[in-house]
Amino acid sequence: MAGPSSPLRLCFFVLAVLALFSLHVSFAGDHHFEGFDSDDVADDEEAVTETLDHPPPIQLTRTHSDPPPPDHEQEEDSGTSQTSDLPQNPSSNGLEYWDEDEFEGIPEEQSPEAPKITENATPDDPSSDPIQTAKPQKVAGPRSYTVEIVCVSFLIMFAINFFTGKRENENIALAWAAKFGTRDSIFDKNFSLVGVGTGDDSPLLLKEEQNVFKFYASGRRYCSGLLATLELQSRHDLISRLCNWVVRGRDEISFEVYMNEEAMDQVVFAVARRKAAKGMQKEVRDLQRYGSLLSGPPGGRKWVAEELAVISESKEVAGDLITEAVLDQVFGEKAFEKFGKGFISMHFSDQHSGTTHKKMLLFKFALPDAKNMADMTRLVALIPYYIDLIGRYKLSSQARSKTESARSKAAQEAYKEQQNARQEALQKRKADKKKMLEEAEAKLSAEAIRKKELKDRARQSKKAMPRVRMTRAH
Repeated sequence: MAGPSSPLRLCFFVLAVLALFSLHVSFAGDHHFEGFDSDDVADDEEAVTETLDHPPPIQLTRTHSDPPPPDHEQEEDSGTSQTSDLPQNPSSNGLEYWDEDEFEGIPEEQSPEAPKITENATPDDPSSDPIQTAKPQKVAGPRSYTVEIVCVSFLIMFAINFFTGKRENENIALAWAAKFGTRDSIFDKNFSLVGVGTGDDSPLLLKEEQNVFKFYASGRRYCSGLLATLELQSRHDLISRLCNWVVRGRDEISFEVYMNEEAMDQVVFAVARRKAAKGMQKEVRDLQRYGSLLSGPPGGRKWVAEELAVISESKEVAGDLITEAVLDQVFGEKAFEKFGKGFISMHFSDQHSGTTHKKMLLFKFALPDAKNMADMTRLVALIPYYIDLIGRYKLSSQARSKTESARSKAAQEAYKEQQNARQEALQKRKADKKKMLEEAEAKLSAEAIRKKELKDRARQSKKAMPRVRMTRAH
């Protein structure tokens, strides 16, 4: 039994050594590629083979020494065990032993995503090509400053127009003051105090706005003072100037003469251009209530130009105030054509509403250019002329009785209007109070409403009880 058992033991020993050797080789390979799975290696190999088509493949070498190759007989004997232990990868190549530390710095190329092809897309269709259908990105060009340039240009034009327009209005106002407010002028001869101050160096004009100027004069019989207001175009405003080019505007001057209470009789009278006269009769309260538009001259006498209309309380007043001198100077046919271009209206009333002064004379003229202020000399001369004429004028008994009856009737109507306004205000207050009480009751609870009804019922019953007076017997 010793002879045959020794070769058997030797065979078992050799088989054990070969098995141990195959296990050692498998453990050595697993330790060398620790952290890498076979699936990951296969994926990396496929990605690298796809991305590295154009450049030549990089030949890689093993960094660690290979284990000593086994004998041919050992390889034949251990072939079955190696194939069973190690995973087989038919597509493995030299990239199986990739070392990231040795080839650090090599750029990694990412494979582009494959274009998605729909079922109805054909190879000949150019729209299905992802390269051709890709929209080119918009390249930002140089920034445009058109809006900024327009805004800055507008501001510059506005500033230039502000100063130039302001200067133009000041020149017009100063030209008028130099013509009619300085020494030996019309107002200087007819008023003792001219200007906005009391001193010799006081200014003639008071500038309220860029296009509004005031002129004041006082110290004349029959009146307490005169106030002239120059309302010029808004030349300092660029938008207003552009509007004036479309709708033609004009510069105007208005005079307000405050008559003394005892100096003016009962007079309501107005002269204006025909179109303006119709508007005045509808809008101005005293003309609407007392005056009427005269259809013709009283008594067949010489009358105003065809362009003008007269509104008066009676024909007697109109005939007395439209004198021959006025017709020859301004309101006649020939005179008005030559000197009346700037005339707008004049309005005399002892029932003027809207201010503290009831007895007033109102004149309104259009201003010419700064170089042609002399054209309105005759129009300005009407102011002192009518101050004296109205101050001396007295109505006849027949005209006075008519005007007094009209004023008493107007006073009654005004009183009725005041009473109606008071009644309406009182009713409105009652309605508001009732509404407030109803809203307050709506907010109360059911218990509060019940208590309130009880109080009201007790109050009503107390009022219904007869009153008994107690007297003390002596």
